[in-house]
Amino acid sequence: MTTVEQPVDVLLSDGTTVQLRQIRPDDAPAIVAMHARFSERTRYLRYFSPYPRIPERDLQRFVNVDHRDREAFVVLAGGRIVAVGRYERLGPGSPEAEVAFVVEDAYQSRGIGSVLLEHLADAARRFGIVHFVAEVLPANGAMLRVFSDFGYQVQRQFADGVVHLSFPIAPTEATLEVQRGREHRTESRSIARLLAPRGIAVYGASATGQGVGAAVLGHLRDGGFTGAVVPVHPTAATVAGLPAYPSAADAGLDIDLAVVAVAPEAVTAVVADAAKAGAHGLVVISAGFAEAGPEGATAQRALVRAAHLAGMRVVGPNCLGVANTDATVRLNATLAPVLPAPGRVGVFSQSGAFGVALLAEASRRRLGVSSFVSAGNRADVSGNDLLQYWQDDPGTDVITLYLETFGNPRKFARLARRIGRSKPVVALASLARPPGVGDAPALDAVAVSALFAQSGVIRVDTVAELLDVGVLLAHQPLPAGRRVAVVGNSSALTGLAATACAAQGLTVAEGYPRDVGPRAGAAEYAAALAASAADEGVDAVVAVFAPPLPGQLADPDADFTAALPDALAAGKPVVATFLAGRVPAGVPAYPSVEEAVRALARASTYADWLRRPAGVLPELDRVDRAAGQAAFRVDGADPAALLGAYGIDVVESAPARTADEAVEAAGRLGWPVALKAAAPGLRHRLDLGAVRLDLADPAALRRAYADMAPVFGADVLVQPMVPPGVACVVELMEDPAFGPVVGFGLGGVATELLGDRAWRAVPLTDRDAAELVDEPRAAPLLRGHRGAAPVDRAALVELLLRVGRLADEQPRVRSLTLNPVLARPDGISVLHAAVRTGIEAPRPDTGPRRL
Repeated sequence: MTTVEQPVDVLLSDGTTVQLRQIRPDDAPAIVAMHARFSERTRYLRYFSPYPRIPERDLQRFVNVDHRDREAFVVLAGGRIVAVGRYERLGPGSPEAEVAFVVEDAYQSRGIGSVLLEHLADAARRFGIVHFVAEVLPANGAMLRVFSDFGYQVQRQFADGVVHLSFPIAPTEATLEVQRGREHRTESRSIARLLAPRGIAVYGASATGQGVGAAVLGHLRDGGFTGAVVPVHPTAATVAGLPAYPSAADAGLDIDLAVVAVAPEAVTAVVADAAKAGAHGLVVISAGFAEAGPEGATAQRALVRAAHLAGMRVVGPNCLGVANTDATVRLNATLAPVLPAPGRVGVFSQSGAFGVALLAEASRRRLGVSSFVSAGNRADVSGNDLLQYWQDDPGTDVITLYLETFGNPRKFARLARRIGRSKPVVALASLARPPGVGDAPALDAVAVSALFAQSGVIRVDTVAELLDVGVLLAHQPLPAGRRVAVVGNSSALTGLAATACAAQGLTVAEGYPRDVGPRAGAAEYAAALAASAADEGVDAVVAVFAPPLPGQLADPDADFTAALPDALAAGKPVVATFLAGRVPAGVPAYPSVEEAVRALARASTYADWLRRPAGVLPELDRVDRAAGQAAFRVDGADPAALLGAYGIDVVESAPARTADEAVEAAGRLGWPVALKAAAPGLRHRLDLGAVRLDLADPAALRRAYADMAPVFGADVLVQPMVPPGVACVVELMEDPAFGPVVGFGLGGVATELLGDRAWRAVPLTDRDAAELVDEPRAAPLLRGHRGAAPVDRAALVELLLRVGRLADEQPRVRSLTLNPVLARPDGISVLHAAVRTGIEAPRPDTGPRRL
């Protein structure tokens, strides 16, 4: 019998949560009770007969499985089993298994069948089962759709009044697309119900009007929430002028959301009360959970478990709250007394305190917000859930995120890459690693920015920059290129703007900066701006204005800001730094030219990403995942066998401890040879004398060994000579924030000292691999520097794709280094490979759906 896995929580198609776990022998009474609740039709469709009761013999077989050849999962809602799915192998060692499941009537048509099928197929594949078969009555259209809609290549046969189905269960692009589409819809719906509730129950609002609960209740009431607000209080008849009830269910209203501001020890009772009232979600503002220590972490897990069993999602705990400025909702369930004006920007903040400051600053900058969520400890609802919701939200055009940690970075990258094609995602992500999040070396800021950019995410460094970019994207079109016109009435300001453009990778368009002079009037300034915006050689405009000195203008009261709306008519982005006057709405205004240009540069980089075609995961020949898994041993892995399983050939090398052994190895490998110190850090150090090349005969080899052994030790490696090339390094590491990442750079002490590496997260697309080759600062050496022949770039790209595939499919590989890789015009040679293995690294974005 295999090890029994822990229960998982999953979302149904309507956004409610249920628990899925392996069946247990003590489930027998619950299985009988579920069977008793079935309608006659449900029993007939599942068992092909009335089957009014389960015989004891059948019952014991149902609940006792070996979790290998026979597996069964149950689905629980509210602590009660409501569905069961199972497979049974068709004979010892058979690659086929029969699959079946049944769902209680009240829970049918809510996506339970597809969830069960995902988990059953995943479990079966681990034990060599590659096909499922099923028998379904023709009248059972819902069950037939479960199989046909999943993306599997289903074969059907009709015989003896039954539809016989057979299909392979290996994941395919089609099944993955279906699975992720369902994931998107379920997660989006679960958040939609939190942000547009019909009624809200508030727990913890005191009758005196003091405390956190009372504050949130007041904000809900004063914000004009369009639904019902129900204070829950054990004794008071009214709270904050609203009728109060000892239980939310007593109000007799539709309650979708519970806002919780009670002590941690009272939260369990609140979950039960909210569930009784039919709530779909909890916003837990209360602190004292995981942030308070181990006991709090235990209480937090219990909170989420109880909520999920009751079908609810949890925002928080220790959060600021949630808000929705839609006129039909007007929800302010936060600790912020006033929300920003309604707008088109969605805001997610992991930190509650930070969220208050973020909302206040958004108001000051006139940045309109569509919805806001503070996740606090992020015990359940995360930034990924909000990305799923905002993707389809018609009221949100721009997504801004403040992230302290990544709960599921692989999923974040996948979602951002998809959503970024239609809506920009701006993220302020801390580079500081929280305590306990891995001990591997963290990537630097440049590498982190590259990993974000790989998915189209606009990474910023400060709150001010987050809002700078948000304001620009919310009000302006994206630039069609990087050519910028700088127009102003001050040579100092226009010069600063031009310098800032160069620093940010923007190009000052030909004929600019244009300084109209401090004596130019409003009409002259407006004409210059309009002409610049209409200039075909310009993609964006930076407008700067300094107040003239007294007496310089004939009309000192002229409104120079009136020139800005006319400049927008050309459909190009315009950013402004006006040291006098109030810039009209719709034009992003910044206190300094550097901030204006920096925001424009971020938008330009995002626009560049959009213009480039999305990459694809190409098919690779000579890839054998099973052979790669077979390369692992108890003490590690055979590097040559592991890499060979992914079509990566390493030049053979032979170890030696004496000169005679070295000569014998050279005779076997073929002359001429190279002799290298065996220590990993010395194998490529030609500069230290740890590598001797072109040893053509035994005498030369013995002389080289005699020189090297006293300095570097007796252990050496003998390797046949290969044609020279540009030395490159390929790395794979498991980053604690981003998961597996692949790095590429050129070899040599100087590039290693400067950290000249490009990084991309797995899985690698063809575009990712090509960008890795081109991104290092030393990359011109690969393209034929100073008359040298360009190397085979396609071979390097293919090597990186193969390393990326290995990283994606072999989670036991914790790090891999190919150093050096010699790149030549006619191909590449991998001279050395080092692999470090460990326990299988978790990959939370793979496998069947789960929260």
